[in-house]
Amino acid sequence: MQERGDAIVLIGFMGAGKSSVGRTLARMTGLPRFDTDEMVAARFGLTVSEIFETHGEEAFRDAETDGLRELSGKRGAIITTGGGILLRPENADLVRQLGTVVHLEAGEEILFRRISRRTTRPLLRTENPRATLKELLRVRLPLYQAAADIQVDTTLLTHDAVAKKILNQIENR
Repeated sequence: MQERGDAIVLIGFMGAGKSSVGRTLARMTGLPRFDTDEMVAARFGLTVSEIFETHGEEAFRDAETDGLRELSGKRGAIITTGGGILLRPENADLVRQLGTVVHLEAGEEILFRRISRRTTRPLLRTENPRATLKELLRVRLPLYQAAADIQVDTTLLTHDAVAKKILNQIENR
């Protein structure tokens, strides 16, 4: 079995709070934060939506995997990932190698409410976003659950409360 790093890796569906909680964890711990979506956007010089529109999802996923590989040498970091990062089995192995994998989850209705506030979600630009959300969750939820060391429901918690819960659970493992 491969040795695991000491990063805290946040996975979960869009709207679960990965980016916000990642910033909070970085503030609380003083650890550097790396966001795979930000890394991919910087590589292309485009927003995630623009990458999907211009280069397609496959190019985005390739860059996402490359980003995870680049992070493999990082010690003591907070790493936030995009909601679809585990669609590639290789990425599940890569996130596990980075460190403790934390699945942030929330109820379907809460997720829909949170992600509806932003129009920058390329995979939800469909005729029926709610049905798309339901289908994406059906596919992705088992992937998150299989990869996670820890699960935290963010539905009723503040970002600070989620971060404290994560740190407490890591400490008590």
